Amino acid sequence: MDKFKIDDVAKESGLTKRTIRYYEEIGVLFPPERSEGGMRLYTRKHIERLSQIVNARDVLGFSLMEIQDFVAIREKMDEQKEVYLKTGEAEQKLQQLKEMKIMVDQQLDMVDQKLNKMTEFRKEMEHIQKRINDGITKMST
Repeated sequence: MDKFKIDDVAKESGLTKRTIRYYEEIGVLFPPERSEGGMRLYTRKHIERLSQIVNARDVLGFSLMEIQDFVAIREKMDEQKEVYLKTGEAEQKLQQLKEMKIMVDQQLDMVDQKLNKMTEFRKEMEHIQKRINDGITKMST
């Protein structure tokens, strides 16, 4: 498995080294292995997790608390997926799928809440825009 230094991870993720360390400190990013000299050694999984965090932050506008919840659910889903793949019995596989469905539903609910807030904000801005346009029309005639 490839190991990456924090400079490489920062470059690939578009985050600063300080932000990466901070995410690790608050538990949003799981701690990497360390070399004998104490240098952080990240994996591709770390980079993928940082990509999820950036998307949750930038695309969805999640706060750090929301990101922590989002990432925790994602980690549980990854664990469930591993158990599912190792399970041979149909009943156990069904149970794993049901548990993963609950987690996906939770994440979709978080996204829906954010979308609803964005929709309300957009409606408010459209209302203001209409009032401004009406004012311009009245003043122009």
